[in-house]
Amino acid sequence: MTQNNVPAILGSILSHAVERPDDIALICGGEELSWKQLCEEILALAGAIAETGAIGDRVVLLGDVSADLVTAYLATITAGRCAVPLQTSAHPEALAGMVADCEPSLIFAGWKYLETLQPLLTSQTLAICINDDTGGLEKFVATGNPLEAPQQVSQEAPFNIIYSSGTTGKAKGIVHSHTMRYRQVARDVFDLNSASTMLLATPLYSNTTLMPMLMALFHGSRVVMMQKFSAEGYLDLAEKHAATHTMLVPIQYQRILAADSFTNRDLKSFKVKQCTGAPLAAADKRRIVQEWPGRFLEIYGLTEGGCTCLLDAVAHPEKAHTVGKPAGGNDIRIIDDDGNDLPIGERGEIIGRSRMMMSGYFRNQAANDAFYWRDKNDILYHRTGDIGVFDEDGFLTLVDRKKDVIISGGFNIYASDLEEKLLDHPDVIDATVIAIPSEKWGETPLGLVIANPKTQIDPDLILEWVNGKLGKMQRLSAIEQRNTLPRSIVGKVLKQELKKPYWENINDDAS
Repeated sequence: MTQNNVPAILGSILSHAVERPDDIALICGGEELSWKQLCEEILALAGAIAETGAIGDRVVLLGDVSADLVTAYLATITAGRCAVPLQTSAHPEALAGMVADCEPSLIFAGWKYLETLQPLLTSQTLAICINDDTGGLEKFVATGNPLEAPQQVSQEAPFNIIYSSGTTGKAKGIVHSHTMRYRQVARDVFDLNSASTMLLATPLYSNTTLMPMLMALFHGSRVVMMQKFSAEGYLDLAEKHAATHTMLVPIQYQRILAADSFTNRDLKSFKVKQCTGAPLAAADKRRIVQEWPGRFLEIYGLTEGGCTCLLDAVAHPEKAHTVGKPAGGNDIRIIDDDGNDLPIGERGEIIGRSRMMMSGYFRNQAANDAFYWRDKNDILYHRTGDIGVFDEDGFLTLVDRKKDVIISGGFNIYASDLEEKLLDHPDVIDATVIAIPSEKWGETPLGLVIANPKTQIDPDLILEWVNGKLGKMQRLSAIEQRNTLPRSIVGKVLKQELKKPYWENINDDAS
């Protein structure tokens, strides 16, 4: 959505500088920017960006969370370019692939990341260093004249590209148009206004950060960005700034709940807390509802859009095991492998559509063909790759990732069923289940558990205990104790990484 082909999101953000110039808009790492200061910096940097390349060019952003990085992201879009925030945690080879894929005309990067990128750059790519003492960003800003307003662009022009993690293959560039982003952030569903303070503690390259940040700024709310997450540090900021809103991933909620000081903190300013990225345990949801003031909303969805469910855990405590009902305007269905709709209570793949759907994967037709699905009326849906089931009240329960379903002796085993039982054991604080090779069954489930540090466990005794609560065809083949489980930045267990050593041996033997 644009107004007279001027990006409406940036137009609204910039308007706050006129209405409330001295109010604080952004706080990050001890730096505070008023609406006037933030918007002046956005327009100044956008003017310099406008002197390079052309409307629609991609601009890469690679750096730790900072006021400069946020400004660069917003200035890029103000200048009519497409922002491409990349993962600071990505392997250099993965970064090389993303940069080669998007072919940026301009890069803003922190010094330590710029060194990694230098060998990847072409003579046509301009790289600017941010967050250092050389004045690289300051010198670049001086090369242009500040813009007076955002550059005009098409409503369907790319707003940003967000690359998937690439943990299971080549990262895919998810393209969000100006229309899609506007429809997301202009919603008035989270009670954001000029009196609100949004506290965020995830990296800028994640949609978990970008969407609530843009929504808060659009509605004139103050945004507090945490540079590096720690539970106690988060609670300090929440109290100091009287945070009213937040978006966190499950592992962050779990660490906050486990913090020594949590029960003694003053968190009564909170109005809305959101969780996304991965399922949060029902017990954790219940504790948040009981001990952390304000509404708690779990959001199930895709960075690609098109499929969103909301669980208001305060209003529906009995549904804490679900991810809620389809959000307004979302058509979500459960289908079998042949594309047939499944009735209530039956498990199948979750598909969905809404007015907020990505434009497609950037330069990746094969990925688009695999992701999109059309029904018999030729209506386009997004495939989630998740297995789910609706109950009789219309609440959706996630069962597993389709690619993680364990097929043992021709029988489908859903890892989430087994993980739920493992987590019921009093000495287990975290667990996951993966498929490993089996000569007899093809593959078989293996449980990986983290024990309560105050206890010593016998994996064989836990195996006996858990299998006694499972059906004959579900039983775990073994349990291994681990100190940690690898997770993505949004808290998802990296199952492909855990499975790799077991299946590599099979591949090696085969060769």
